[in-house]
Amino acid sequence: MEYRNKTCVTDFVLLAFSEFFRYQNVLFTITLLTYIVCIAGNMTIILLVTLEHSLHTPMYFFISIFAAEEILFVSVPIPKLLAILLAGDDKISFIGCFLQVYSFITMGQVESICIIIMVFDRHLAIDKPLHYMAIMNQTFCIGLAILPWFIGLFNSLIVTLFTLFLDYCGPNEINHFFCDLGPLQNLACSDTYISNTVTTAAATIGTVVPFMIIVGLYTKIIRTVSEIKTSLHKHKAFSTCSSHLIVAMLFFFTAFVIYLRPKGSQYDKFYSLMYTVVTPVFNPFIYALRNRDVKNLLKNVLVKFYQKK
Repeated sequence: MEYRNKTCVTDFVLLAFSEFFRYQNVLFTITLLTYIVCIAGNMTIILLVTLEHSLHTPMYFFISIFAAEEILFVSVPIPKLLAILLAGDDKISFIGCFLQVYSFITMGQVESICIIIMVFDRHLAIDKPLHYMAIMNQTFCIGLAILPWFIGLFNSLIVTLFTLFLDYCGPNEINHFFCDLGPLQNLACSDTYISNTVTTAAATIGTVVPFMIIVGLYTKIIRTVSEIKTSLHKHKAFSTCSSHLIVAMLFFFTAFVIYLRPKGSQYDKFYSLMYTVVTPVFNPFIYALRNRDVKNLLKNVLVKFYQKK
């Protein structure tokens, strides 16, 4: 109850890209098109994996799960950004702001763990091919798909609560296009040392630790692949991992830039735009264009579509 007595802010104002007020329509169009492409690309992957029996394998199951999480991830900040750019609806309620914070952190945490699971799947397929199907049975795969949500929902709640219980006396303008931890903590009128420490620790656990696990798994994969004698099998093994590696590098590189550096830069929102809009739109194309099975299925679907026309 103490924080309520000291907090007089009832809503926040998201400044977004107000300094480019002359180009709001252009920014809206670009953001909307990017959002549509991202949703359509990930939905295509989900439908292909669901409808095509040959893709009912653990690897494609996790790819479809990741695609669904991408849709949720971009749908947390982007609709509000579109409302700001189109109608100038830049206000967000106090509770709504922290719900957005919690949702965004949760989805980021879920995606990072999902990437680890995808790499772990490739590690088992290459390092333990004879035991792969026995280990990656349906029950185990479903458990792995649920695990990131338990971790993400719990860890994100702790970080969000530490920021929620700060005192907000004003001002209430956030120089960002969505509610994020750093900009909110900068607005607090109480001591933010503990909240900043918890946030830094959570960012380290959520980015550095998963990244180190992925590096360790890929080191084992590369060592195993390098011992394969035939170049054909070696190329096939590498090709199954290349798309995962590219997606992992894009995700964690942008996360490092945003969350593991000093806060308060005027460029924070531009870095976040890369993280929340630009990077997710590439992921479906990486999986589609670098994966032979997905490319062949897409070609067959398009051929059948044009034949019917």
